[in-house]
Amino acid sequence: MLAGLPGMPDVSWQALALLLLAALVAGWVDAVVGGGGLVQLPALLLALPAATPVQVLATNKLSGVWGTSIAAVTYARKLPRRPRATGVLVLSAGAGSALGAALASFVPPGLFTPLVLVLVVLIGVVTVAKPQMGLLERHRVRDVSFGALLAGTGVGVGIWDGVFGPGTGTLFVFALVGLAGYQFLTATGLARIANAVTNLAALAVFTLQGAPLWTLGLMMGALNLLGGWLGARTAIARGSAFVRVVFLVVVGGLALRLAWDLFA
Repeated sequence: MLAGLPGMPDVSWQALALLLLAALVAGWVDAVVGGGGLVQLPALLLALPAATPVQVLATNKLSGVWGTSIAAVTYARKLPRRPRATGVLVLSAGAGSALGAALASFVPPGLFTPLVLVLVVLIGVVTVAKPQMGLLERHRVRDVSFGALLAGTGVGVGIWDGVFGPGTGTLFVFALVGLAGYQFLTATGLARIANAVTNLAALAVFTLQGAPLWTLGLMMGALNLLGGWLGARTAIARGSAFVRVVFLVVVGGLALRLAWDLFA
């Protein structure tokens, strides 16, 4: 047991090993296409039955922000730079996440789950029905309209992240592919940068509330960082076709998770 350390809950070595493995896998999945929370959050809920919901969410963010950040840096270094698109997406996503966090206590969570479940199923159907989508870059609008599209994407997905959270990176990727016309690989790189900003904003709020379990979160963060670095390099090496396959797997997992939350 490591429960004597500050910010370390009373967990067994087996539970700790599960959490560290989940953090590694979540970092890889999140770096490739988003959706790492689908792996990490259930593991935290299983291993920490006595923790409050806000402690679980805060520790998940503390761990996940490391993998998201290293993936964002890796993509920024390896892929062509798009400063204007990145700036618009980051600023709008940060604003949307802050707005979502402010609205979270006023919006019934049950309102969002069925709507997003329908959206995620449609995302999967459209991606399967259009096998060439996201393999080539085809922007549908230009100039001011394109900037407005990116800003709308940032605000909309940012609000989702602030109110609910899971699947944020996946929604970013689909919006950037399906609406903006980016390749899957480029969209994933932009999504990682935007998601890193929303994660940092949420972590700042949780820190002010004193919610994160710091020792556990940082231990998981080290494995999440490794997973994020490996995932970003894998995606860059394998290209958009590989990212598309992982995207469909994650979309399926997100749909099952939302359906469970809705009907269980």
